[in-house]
Amino acid sequence: MIYTHSLEHITADMLTGFFVDWPNPPSTETHLRLLKNSSHVVLGIDETTGQVVGFITAVSDGVLSAYIPLLEVLPAYKKKGIGKELVRKMFDRLSHLYMIDLCCDDDLVPFYKQFGMMNGKSMLLRNYERQSGTPM
Repeated sequence: MIYTHSLEHITADMLTGFFVDWPNPPSTETHLRLLKNSSHVVLGIDETTGQVVGFITAVSDGVLSAYIPLLEVLPAYKKKGIGKELVRKMFDRLSHLYMIDLCCDDDLVPFYKQFGMMNGKSMLLRNYERQSGTPM
């Protein structure tokens, strides 16, 4: 597995298979655009196939805080430590900041606790009709 924060040479064709179970998932082109617009990205790439098999993104002010909106690993690559390594590498990149926040479902709380994160309260607003990221 190759881990990188560079998007150089990454194409939309390398991003297939993500956003499983999303009713209105982003296209691979939109996925590439969201990676490019993130403050920080770490990708896991299968060195045999050249396919991106996992990614994590962060949006940050670069001074005090960062928010991690997305962490995904392709279903065939889960349970291989890729998600853990993506989080570790992202936390290393953000270690100079005061706070790193994210929202997750209850079943993922134990996963994030192993990195020293604490459970907190959050508020959410979701516009599901905008889930695909397609411009209106």
